[in-house]
Amino acid sequence: MRLQQTWTNAVLALCVLSGAAFADVTVSHSNDPTSLIGTQFASLLGAEYNAVDAVPAAQLTAMAVGPKAAVSISPFLGTKAKKSAAKPEPVLVSYTPDWIATQPTASGDEQWQCLKMALYFEARGETIKGQFAVAEVILNRVDSPRYPKTVCGVVEQGGGGSCQFSFVCDGARNTMADPQAAETAGRIARVMLDGAPRGLTGGATYFHSRAVWPAWSKRFPRTASIGAHVFYRQP
Repeated sequence: MRLQQTWTNAVLALCVLSGAAFADVTVSHSNDPTSLIGTQFASLLGAEYNAVDAVPAAQLTAMAVGPKAAVSISPFLGTKAKKSAAKPEPVLVSYTPDWIATQPTASGDEQWQCLKMALYFEARGETIKGQFAVAEVILNRVDSPRYPKTVCGVVEQGGGGSCQFSFVCDGARNTMADPQAAETAGRIARVMLDGAPRGLTGGATYFHSRAVWPAWSKRFPRTASIGAHVFYRQP
């Protein structure tokens, strides 16, 4: 229906223009231009009809509808948008016994167990802040290319009388006889492994008790003093 209407409109417009042209010529050769125009109009209309009828239907449809508009397809259509990885919530730490007491009972894998034992045997007599500081040293070593890449590797490094952490090779049984201190060490280890900030020791990878002053303490820059421990960063 739309095709027929479009064709009819086009033919009528063409005929009107053609008729006007014929009228201009006829006026100069006939005393009855109206009769001649009617005859010519009918002839022209029949010719146009025959010409249109000879055009294939598909071509007529294309002429009536017009060219298809170009469709731009986004390369992102049909694909699911990737969900941005949710950023973990920052761990807000308060270096107080009350805050540690509010943390859930801790548990974990072998790496957690190694960090818990290191804190218990190396720093259980320290304040909460002091124990966090020792945990920082161990994790800073894990991140350093100079040391093993796991907590257990760092804690157990050495052996044969030259251990980095004395409890590993002092010959004593590593039994955590104080349940409360062991629970505190476990909670601190859990918080640190879960991503607590390391802002106490300035990137320290060494520490010692104030009761001893090893030779390296004169070479390495001191970064912090917390409780009974002094902390250093290896240049």
